[in-house]
Formats: sequence, C-alpha cells, structure tokens
Amino acid sequence: MPEMSTLIPLLLALIVIGGFAGVVGGLLGVGGGIVLVPAFFYAFHVLGYGGDQVMQVCVATSLATIVVTSIRSTSSHNRKGAVDWAVLRTWGPWLVGGAAVGVFIAARVPSTVLQAVFGILAGLAGLWMAFGRDSARLGDAMPGEPVRGLLATATGFFSALMGIGGGTFGVPLMTLFGVPIHRAVGTASGFGVLIAVPAVLGFLFVKIAEAPPWTLGAINLPAFLVVIGTTLLTTPLGVRLAHAMNPKPLKRAFAVFLTLVALNMLRKVIW
Repeated sequence: MPEMSTLIPLLLALIVIGGFAGVVGGLLGVGGGIVLVPAFFYAFHVLGYGGDQVMQVCVATSLATIVVTSIRSTSSHNRKGAVDWAVLRTWGPWLVGGAAVGVFIAARVPSTVLQAVFGILAGLAGLWMAFGRDSARLGDAMPGEPVRGLLATATGFFSALMGIGGGTFGVPLMTLFGVPIHRAVGTASGFGVLIAVPAVLGFLFVKIAEAPPWTLGAINLPAFLVVIGTTLLTTPLGVRLAHAMNPKPLKRAFAVFLTLVALNMLRKVIW
C-alpha cells in the first residue's frame, strides 16, 4: 500500500479535481470525464500503478462517476426546461448500443491504445471549442434515420472508449443542427446516463491485472467515492452558471486546457 505521505496529497488533489469536473460538466455540458480520465491516469501513475490496463481503470472509474453526476445535472437542467426528452428517447437506443460496443473494444486493447484515442479525440474537441464557429450548421433540425443512428452510435462508442459522458460530442453536434446552446447542454447531460450505465455494467466484469487497491472489475472504488462526493456538490453550481452567464470566454479557456492535456497524453504514448 502507498504511504500516507503520498495518499493524503493525492486525496486532496482528487477532491479539487472532482469539484472542478462537476463545475465544468454543469457549465459546458462536456461531462466531467474529460477532466477525470487524465487526472486518474496521473494519480494512479504517481501511486505506482501503471500497468498495461491502467487506462481501462481510469475510463471505467470516470464512467461510474458520470452515472451519478449526469442524473444530477439532467435533473437540474430539466427544472429550467432545457432538456429535450424527444432527442433522448430517439437517440437513447443508439447511444446504449454504441457504448456497449465501446466497452467490448476497450476491455481488449492495450492501455496505450486508449491513451492515443483519448489524446486524439480530446485534442480535436479542444480545437473545436477554441476555433469552431457558433454559426456553423449542418441542418436546421436534428437528423432522422439513418443519420441519427450513425451519429448517436458513434457518440456512444467513442464516449465509452474515452470514459466521458457524451456531451463533448453531443453539444457541438446538436448546435450544428440548430439546437440553442443552453438546450444542447441540458440535453447532452442526459447522454451521460445512457452511455455510462451500460458501460459501467460491462466494466464490472473486466479483469484488470495489477489493478490499484479496492478495484471492482475495472472501477476503482476509492477514486469513485472521493470524486463523486465533490462533483455532486459542484455540478448544480455549474448548471446555474450556464444559465446565468455567457460561457464563451470560459469555453475558450477550457479549450486551451483540454488541448494541452490531450497533447501530454499523446506525448506519453509516443515517448
């Protein structure tokens, strides 16, 4: 077991990270997983758990927190009338199916592959947040079949591979089809439940070699419990900020942060 001199600073760091992830998830609708996955990755490495499947633990633990925070965030947005339940009903089966396939693949690839996937997609998301035009449109209404099925399945699949709730892809997708930003953020918060629940159920049956202590399947329980306690407190704050201010400047700042995190993850894959 790691010494207390190592555990206490990491515990404090996870509390801060969880609080930050909750605010970001509620404010921007990108889901706290985009922050939590790299945070867990570095925390486990500091503790000396850097085996071939450590990234699976990071992804699974992040998704476990998203089950809880997404329910809280969706409820908060729904009270403000910002959740489009029709989109959740029609996208739901495809999101669930994509997430199930994502877990199946994630359980069978090396940790470095998941690092590369996270680094590339998070980097692209950061660039879109920084330089994407709010006026860009692919259509004036959400697409029907078969486009809807393809987009929703891809969203569920890549979100499960990355350990995120779907808002990172869902928010820009909905805005590209003319959905107002606040409604896109609120609706995308519901993607998290649809993606994370089947993904977490799948990860519970994944066996991890050299797992950190108290890991159930691929989910590390101490990291989950510490982070969930803080995100539950801060997610509603992010939701209130989303409806009270223009999130554009914060979005740009987060885009820079996300791009740097993605580049660092790719650096660890290459070197």
